[in-house]
Amino acid sequence: MGESAITVKNLTRRFGDFTAVNNINFEVEKGEIFGFLGANGAGKSTTIRMLCGILSSTSGTAEVGGYDINEEPEMVKKHIGYMSQKFSLYEDLTAAQNIEFYAGVYGLENSHFDERYRWVIDMAGLSGREHSLTGELPGGWKQRLALGCAILHEPEIVFLDEPTGGVDPISRRGFWDLINDLSDKGHTIFVTTHYLDEAEYCNTIMLIHAGNIVAGGSPQELKTDYIEYSMYELECDNVIDAMESLRTKNWVEDVSVFGTSLHIGTNEEEAERKVREELSDAGIEVRRFERIIPSLEDVFVHLVQEDKRISR
Repeated sequence: MGESAITVKNLTRRFGDFTAVNNINFEVEKGEIFGFLGANGAGKSTTIRMLCGILSSTSGTAEVGGYDINEEPEMVKKHIGYMSQKFSLYEDLTAAQNIEFYAGVYGLENSHFDERYRWVIDMAGLSGREHSLTGELPGGWKQRLALGCAILHEPEIVFLDEPTGGVDPISRRGFWDLINDLSDKGHTIFVTTHYLDEAEYCNTIMLIHAGNIVAGGSPQELKTDYIEYSMYELECDNVIDAMESLRTKNWVEDVSVFGTSLHIGTNEEEAERKVREELSDAGIEVRRFERIIPSLEDVFVHLVQEDKRISR
């Protein structure tokens, strides 16, 4: 195990009677890309706001870069970069003015400012567009500009809260190339997302549901350690009727819609025969049935369902 950049201990945040984050524990190693995944409302943003020293915890605590989030929140803020869901930019300022503003916040001056200013412009692909209003920039450029402003001061730890929301798939892929470059240079990246396909880029993933940590590990570990049955993909007519028909069978552990197909979890040795017979009786034609490796979405759906059963 490497040295920890972030250590979270029994961290809890309540708003009145509502518990947004419930007694969570985990560590983030220096230099890794750490994915904090969950659906909207799961507790991701509340957690990241606490770790950034913006919001105090109700109980428990965490150390970020060696500083206690409750006792030393200003020191935490000085040693991190933070990019929020809304890109943290002033849209009525130009790209150059946004960079100058954040440089002032971080105390960058003279040659250091000139160097970092040029780095952001080049990284964001804004050469020749420095004086365009930020609000008029396409989503992908705005996204890269926001990242550049967040890391102008070259922090060791960077928090990215839903950084790819509202941008096109090509821009999303390019943004993750930038994240990988930062990690390769030794920066620790803590990223929240509800795009499960993006989690494949992370070294470690923590899944949160309704304020509770439900699983953690590498993408491969999550796929192999948390589902104890075989997973199959089914292409057929009328997937909704097929799902309802299979859901009632005691030999089916999980069934869910995945795009235009169904993913079926079962330990039944004759799964294909039984599925075909069941759907044939229901007048549904099966076009393809094959065993697959579970996706992270399969794992997440399974764990959320398990968490709901336990909560009852």
